[in-house]
Formats: sequence, structure tokens, C-alpha cells
Amino acid sequence: MPSPQISTLLLTLLLGIGLIFFLRAASKDRTTIVEVHSPRPPLEVLEGLDQWLKQRGWNRHGGDADRCLLEYRGRVESSSALAILLSVLGTVGAGSLGLVIRQVNAGLGWWPLLIAGLGPLAGWVYTRRARREEGLQIRLVETEASEGSTLRLQAHRDELIALELALGGPLQLASDGALLSSPI
Repeated sequence: MPSPQISTLLLTLLLGIGLIFFLRAASKDRTTIVEVHSPRPPLEVLEGLDQWLKQRGWNRHGGDADRCLLEYRGRVESSSALAILLSVLGTVGAGSLGLVIRQVNAGLGWWPLLIAGLGPLAGWVYTRRARREEGLQIRLVETEASEGSTLRLQAHRDELIALELALGGPLQLASDGALLSSPI
């Protein structure tokens, strides 16, 4: 039967593994594709989208008229509050690991507590991975003029949700609702 110190060490290591997976998930690429429809004419919808995207800091990056495609680029910044939280959690977790190591092997002295100095590394890793350039593509899907416009949008999931919530009323944009109902 394992001693309480060994059990505590294993639990502390599991917490560290959880932090690593959280760091990976916090900076994961969540690019997705969604089709939206509006009863309005394509030119009106595209102009509305263009204005809204420019207000949010997106820059027109080109496109392809033959494929009815517009491309935008924008810089995504990391959350300072989340970086600080992860640094604090990393420091407390690493300090706890140092205490447990000291309990398991008291002959090591107090030097295992220096592991806590690695804690801010968690915030730094998050900041480096989350700060990146994102892309957004708008493709006009061929429809008859009497049916309005159908667009295929490819972007980060959160940006697509914001777009659908903000422009759902003014441009009468509607999708199948999967983005708004999905928990993740």
C-alpha cells in the first residue's frame, strides 16, 4: 500500500498534467466553417459584413472574384488575466510539488521549493501560443436572386458566434444554430 506522501505526489503530478492540457486547449485552433443565409441581396450582406469586420479590427487581405471569395486577417491577442491566473496556478502547483518532493525525500533539503520559480512559465507559454494571426474567409454560394444570399464563412468559432449574434438582426443572417447551441 503506497504511503500518503507517494499518493500526494501522484495527485500533484496529475494536477501538473491537467495544467499542461489546459494550456494546450486554451491556445488550440478552433477554426470552423458555417453556412449562413439572408433574404437580403448578396451585395448588401457583403457590405454589412465588411463594415462590421473592419470595426472589429479585421483587415481585408484579398480574395478571388472568380470563386466569389473574400479574405480577411486579424491579430488575436492573449488574455492578460488568463496569463496571470495561469502563472499563479503554475507557481502554486510547482511549489506544492516541491513541498511533496521534500516530504517524500527529506534529505534533499529545501531546494525542491525552487521548482515554484518555473510557475510563471505557464503564463508565458499561454501568451506565446494564444497570440497569433487569424484568418476569416467569406464565400458567396451560388443562389438564385429571388432566394437571397447564402454565405460560407470560415473563421475561429468565437468570431463566427459574435458575427451571428451581432448581425443576425440587422442583416437577417441565420445559420442552422449549431454554433450557438454547442457547449464547446
